[in-house]
Amino acid sequence: MSRIRDTFAELKHSRRGGFIPFITAGDPDLETTELLLVELAAAGADVIELGVPFSDPVADGEVIQRASERALGKGVTLSEALRCVSNAKAHVDIPIVLFSYLNPLLKFGKDRLAEDAKRAGVDAVLITDLTPEEAGPWIRALRGRGIDLIFLVAPTTSDERLTRIAQQAHGFIYAVSRAGVTGVRNEVPRDAEPLVKRVRAVSDLPVAVGFGISTAEQVRQVWRFADAAVIGSAIVSEIEKLADSPRAGKTHRPVRSIIATGATRWVRTRRLARQKQVLYVFVSITSAQNSCERLHWFDVRAENLKSS
Repeated sequence: MSRIRDTFAELKHSRRGGFIPFITAGDPDLETTELLLVELAAAGADVIELGVPFSDPVADGEVIQRASERALGKGVTLSEALRCVSNAKAHVDIPIVLFSYLNPLLKFGKDRLAEDAKRAGVDAVLITDLTPEEAGPWIRALRGRGIDLIFLVAPTTSDERLTRIAQQAHGFIYAVSRAGVTGVRNEVPRDAEPLVKRVRAVSDLPVAVGFGISTAEQVRQVWRFADAAVIGSAIVSEIEKLADSPRAGKTHRPVRSIIATGATRWVRTRRLARQKQVLYVFVSITSAQNSCERLHWFDVRAENLKSS
């Protein structure tokens, strides 16, 4: 069993829904990305998706498109994204999924990718535009090194195709909540729950729902019928705003602010037992401007996440 399957098995045993944040490698810079991976894990993420910046991210809305543009403008590469994972893995023990379009991986080479990803500590790769018809060599290369290949399914996916994807997928299946691109939405699309039911009819893999999940209430709705919720654009938007803040100097990165006022807004109230220490996270959304109250931490393991 993979580490991702282990994680979802523990979630099921604990009767909890999973929290999967997404960030883009190199946004706003590589140093901050590494710190965010560590801090998101400390804040309660069960799995983290790390996006590889790409020049033509057709499945993404404008928020994540801008994140890719910022990273590419600084010359961020796939190798550097893998180095971020490697450095963060020295401090975190949760699964990390490399989230990419096919072109950067083709240029890199599937065998080289599998080897370097294994060395970096990547647990799974999700290739947004890889079709099941072309997936065989990628599955063999990645699975041969113990790395899961995760597939997307959408409300428009036919039953026949859904069955084929389920037969090839490993780790979990990512259910796209609606037809269209990523981005914040006001409600969970009605197509999301029926899609999850269709997936469960052909696969026993865990199902995570993403695209448009951005509030605590939406996460709670998703947990009622799926195993995990993926939050991307809402977090990336906070990174964009805080990275542009005058307070975000070169030597004082905005990681703490991102965690305190943005990313952990979507973390459920939960208890984490780690090395006999308990971390309580209390999160409250307080205004239409998407601000949130300061977090209150008790017996906090990571000192730099404490409220001041």
